[in-house]
Amino acid sequence: MLPTFTRRSFRPFYMPGIFDDDFFPVLSKKTNSIPSVNIRENDKDYLLDLAVPGIDKKDLKIDINEDVLTISSETKSESEESKNGYSRKEFSYSEFCRSFYVPDNVDTEKIEANYKDGVLTVALPKQAEEKSKITRKIEIL
Repeated sequence: MLPTFTRRSFRPFYMPGIFDDDFFPVLSKKTNSIPSVNIRENDKDYLLDLAVPGIDKKDLKIDINEDVLTISSETKSESEESKNGYSRKEFSYSEFCRSFYVPDNVDTEKIEANYKDGVLTVALPKQAEEKSKITRKIEIL
């Protein structure tokens, strides 16, 4: 049996995916992307690896406020060309912001960052653990 099409549901030139926002991401409102991150831990520190290819080191910003580490970037570019009776002007804008809670055992004064081959690595060194506190029972008088 053939499917029945009503006037509302029949779209003769419809191709799934062609006019969806994800097919033409440049034309959609979803132009900002959030970089992928890997979080690793070793004996000495925690390591955050952010994939930020194509972003200059000077455009990256890292801040720490109390127990929140924030990594962000904002880039703008414009170009204009005029010749042979025509003009062309193009511009682009992109930004991202990622925030992470910092564990209590991180020495925030010694946080370091390195940028190489499109990967930003942030090292959050662990503080030396405090000696265990003495426990004792206190009598109630």
